Amino acid sequence: MDLRQLDMFRAVADEGSFTSAAKKLHVSQSAISRQVKLLEEELGVRLLHRGARGVTLTRSGELMLNLTHRLSREVKDVVAQIAESHDLLRGSLTVAGGMTVCLHVLPRVLKRYSRRYPGVDLKVVTGRNESLLALLRAHEIDLALLTLPVPDRDFEVVPVLKEEMVVVAAPNHPLAGERSVDVETLASFPQILYEIGSNTRRVQDRLFAQTDRPLNVAMETENVEITKAMVGAGLGISLIPYAASAREVRSGRLSVARVRGQRLFRQAGWVYLASEYVPPPVTAMLDLFESMKTRLPSAGGPKG
Repeated sequence: MDLRQLDMFRAVADEGSFTSAAKKLHVSQSAISRQVKLLEEELGVRLLHRGARGVTLTRSGELMLNLTHRLSREVKDVVAQIAESHDLLRGSLTVAGGMTVCLHVLPRVLKRYSRRYPGVDLKVVTGRNESLLALLRAHEIDLALLTLPVPDRDFEVVPVLKEEMVVVAAPNHPLAGERSVDVETLASFPQILYEIGSNTRRVQDRLFAQTDRPLNVAMETENVEITKAMVGAGLGISLIPYAASAREVRSGRLSVARVRGQRLFRQAGWVYLASEYVPPPVTAMLDLFESMKTRLPSAGGPKG
């Protein structure tokens, strides 16, 4: 077997079909089918169940997929160590995050990183926590800035930001102009909430657990831009990170207030696979972010 065969097998396993794997690797479907078959013949076992709706892994296939992930990581680590031994920071770094951090936090950091380390091929991915953690496990991404907590023990977690959560409303809303609002009053208006299961939704749920008033949930979404658009249209109010609303507040398109008597935060942190060796591009990003974090948008909050 060779690494190319293993890459093809992993692509089929990850994508769930030979057709999708061929598109991902930019090769013909027949080439992938032939190489996976040769791999199975060499091992003397079937790695995939082939069906009309795609492929699934056999038990042997699951073991082989785990091996391919470990080998991919080890090859990547060795390449990085070789580059490091020559005092060169090169290679690739795929950074991920949710929509809020990708829009309002990462751009300034990524710009500085690309200028400082032009030899690193920098890529960005966005998505929900669950999907990004899966990509980390599959070695498809290297580092993710995620809303915490992330309890899984196979990850290293470095808390780096506390994002203040604030109430946002349309400028003509009854709450517009208020500096702070009590929970009972907030709960009396239609709410635009994050989706159930997200860490940010848990912050919202803990807040409204303080009142017995039933919530009127107008919408649930993980997309903060959709949330702001719905709030601006007067369809409800929401609780979102201040960094995501600061521009609209300054331009008068949204009004912002704190929850009376309490400060609400969600914490974000860098997450990467636990390993004895951390690639230099990852370490460089962690160090750069640490030096910049007090000047990032999420570090602030509304005045007053």
